[in-house]
Formats: sequence, C-alpha cells, structure tokens
Amino acid sequence: MTPVVRFAPSPTGHIHVGNLRPALINWLFARREGGKYLLRFDDTDLERSREEYVDDIREDLRWLGLTWDLEARQSARFDAYAEAVAKLKAAGRLYPAFDTPDELERRRKRQLARGLPPVYDRAALKLTEAQRAELEAAGRRPHWRFHLEERSVAWHDAIRGDQHIEAASLSDPVLVREDGTYLYTLPSVVDDIEFGITHVIRGEDHVANTGVQIQIFEALGARPPAFAHHNLLTDVDGQALSKRLGSLSIRSLRKEGLEPLSVLSYSATIGSSNPVAPYTSLHALAELFDFAKLSRAPARFDIGELRQLNGKLLQELDFEAVASRLEALGIVGGTSFWNAVRPNLHIFADVKDWWHVVVGPIDPEIQSDELLAIAGSLLPPEPWSEATWAEWTNAIKVATGAKGKALFQPLRLALTGHEHGPELKALLPLIGRQKVAARLAGISA
Repeated sequence: MTPVVRFAPSPTGHIHVGNLRPALINWLFARREGGKYLLRFDDTDLERSREEYVDDIREDLRWLGLTWDLEARQSARFDAYAEAVAKLKAAGRLYPAFDTPDELERRRKRQLARGLPPVYDRAALKLTEAQRAELEAAGRRPHWRFHLEERSVAWHDAIRGDQHIEAASLSDPVLVREDGTYLYTLPSVVDDIEFGITHVIRGEDHVANTGVQIQIFEALGARPPAFAHHNLLTDVDGQALSKRLGSLSIRSLRKEGLEPLSVLSYSATIGSSNPVAPYTSLHALAELFDFAKLSRAPARFDIGELRQLNGKLLQELDFEAVASRLEALGIVGGTSFWNAVRPNLHIFADVKDWWHVVVGPIDPEIQSDELLAIAGSLLPPEPWSEATWAEWTNAIKVATGAKGKALFQPLRLALTGHEHGPELKALLPLIGRQKVAARLAGISA
C-alpha cells in the first residue's frame, strides 16, 4: 500500500515551529516510503480562517521545500460532513444534547466533589421525545454528541508502541455545535477516510483523541489508519512553547535570514537519537528519518542553537549551491570569495558586508602609521595568491620586529575596518594591490 499522509493546518495565523514538527515528520516519512503528502486546510471556522493565511502557509512550505502532492479545503466539503452526520444519526451513534455550559459546569463540580471523574453523565439520553420537543419549543438548540462504546480501544502506535484508551473514562465528544458547525474531530475523520490517509502522524497531545476517532472510523464503516504520536516542543527551560510561538513563526525565521535547510535540519533532529547537525538536502534528512529514533521525551527548541546551526550549514555549502544567490546580489567573486568568507557567516546576507570590504570603498582604521608605511613600501607586485600574505607579513616582521597581534591587528583594521573576519591570506588577492596600498595610507578605497 502506498502511504498517504497529511499536514492539516488551520489558516487562522502563521505556521510556527510547533506546526513545522508534524509537517516535516509527515513529509519525511512520505518521501522515504515513496508515499503521497496531502496539504489539508482545516478551515471550517469560517469567521477566523483567512485567505491571506492560506497563501502564507503555502509560501512558507514552499520556502522550506515541503512540496505537496494533493491539496484540500475543508470549507469545500460540508456536504461530505453532513452525509457522515446523517449516517451516524441513523446508526444511533449521534444524539442531541441540550445541556447548557452552566448546567455542565455544575454537574462537573458535583462529580469532582464526590470523587468521581468529570465525565459527561449522558443526561441527554434520558430525555423523552416530549421533553426534547419542549426544550426546542423554548428556543433551546441541541449540540450533537457521539455515543462512545464503553470499551477499551487499542492500537499500535508507530512511535509510542502499544496504546489503549478506556472509552468509559471519556465524555461522549461533541461533534456538531448548536449552530450546526463542526468541531475538528468529525471532519478530520471523514477527510482521512475519503482521501485514503494511511498514517496519521501528529503530536502526542492527540493521543486521547485517537481512542475517540478510532470509534468514529469504525462507526462510519472504515478501517482506521495507523497512528504515530511524536514528542512536542518545549523551550530551553522545559516549558511549553504555546505562549511563545508568535516569535517563532516560520515567517519570522525567514525574515531573520535563517536558511530553510538549517530550520529543517534542526527541527528534524532535536528530540531524536540523530545528532543535531546541518544537512544540505531534504533527501539526506529523509534517508535519516526513522520513527524508532524519535524520543518519547519533549524536544527542546533553542533558537540560539538553531542560529549556530545556521552558520555551520553555510560553512558546508559549496560554491555551486550558492552561485545564483551571490549573482543576484551582484557578487562576482566566484569560488575564491565564497570559500574565503563562508566560515565567518552567521546568515547568508552577511556576504554583502564582506563583499563591500573587498570592493570598497571602506574607511581604514589606522593604528600604527609607521608600521603601515613600511608595510606599504614592502607590498609585492601582482599577481597575488594566498601565499602572498605570508611572504608579505614575514618581510614586514623582519623590517619592523613586530609580530603576533602587534603585527596582524593593525593590518587587519587598515585593510578591512574590522577586528575580526575572514583569513587575510584569502582576502588579500581579492582586494588587490591598488586598494591595499590606498588603505595602508589611510585613504578610503
């Protein structure tokens, strides 16, 4: 059977690193197994769903390279959900409940006071037809609950192993609200059936939902898919990320200049037995992926660690991988320039600063007029190579007696205007003799 998986964001905001985890894990599994990937927008909440977020989610996924084979919108499938509702009603598995929130809260408190679990008591099932008619005549509209069979629901979770839920410990879930709108549970099951989803891969906060959904699958005459519940993200202190996700949207990481492959590498390896390291292709990440390598413990998301990983990734990219991006910035230094600067990049946009150092003009920082004057007089003729730097600085050392920081720091500040940066043996041939001579003389060049 060809695996079919899905990523199902609600277009009520931008996707963030918490959303990225299931999006990526589903994608890696599908690609490793030669399966298909469905992008499904869970947009049944017509008031909060925005078309702009639909477009933004597509854009973010494309930026990450997480392409999809199929796309669906729940807002276009209300007829299918209505058909499922009719089927469940006819089977006696969906029943009307007129309880108000205040009534439910009072009952819940009474149950807790008696040491009982706050499970819905199915009071609605005890109403007579006459009582229901009376409530409707008084303007009360029912919500519709799914009648759970009071049995153990078991499944083998691809990540967590054998699992079971005692349905008797759960309240009959509301599937349809008083206003006729659907809660997440029913549309998700209907879609999974009709799109042939073979594996539902999602966060471990959905484990309890699985027991309910398996019964809904069965009530609709469908075989449940396989399930896998992965670990969730926390911050570096182990606290839930839920209140901090605004600053960790995929869009904000893009604006910061992080590489999509560094974001993907980090998201794919934290909370797993794989080393947190940069991977230069999605194919490499897919080959690496294995449910067995995912930890049961929460995965700690550290934005500082991601930023460090971004720099490491840039160091591993060869010139061919960035040639078109350099060209788009007007940088024509070729392989020599890229190899010279990539160890000093935190984000790719930093190349613009180092290209400016090469082509100028910069304002040199002069620390030692005498040393720089002698250095200028000892400049060798071109052509220059990486060996030129050692030959030239050895000559300066012999002529002045300067060595170590006393020799190299004045030269770096004069030639680049920075205290730190790429190796000067690589930058020197790129800057060229004319600009080097001018900068040593304190002239902007």
